[in-house]
Amino acid sequence: MMPIDPHADIGRRAWVSCPNCHDTRDCATCQASRTCGQHWRYLLSNTGSRLHLQCPNCTHMWAHETGFGATRS
Repeated sequence: MMPIDPHADIGRRAWVSCPNCHDTRDCATCQASRTCGQHWRYLLSNTGSRLHLQCPNCTHMWAHETGFGATRS
């Protein structure tokens, strides 16, 4: 298990399903696409529409392409 990134800030969060632990699968709030108080991810950074995230539950880090807003060149 990796440590939480030292730049992780609870004030910068995203609500994206973790591809590693899938902890949102049984959460009615998450399944309804609403903001859940338990299943958020650290938003470490972004490059255009690509988010760099870390799950506080399993500490998995990944990049998620949103397809919204500015796109990467």
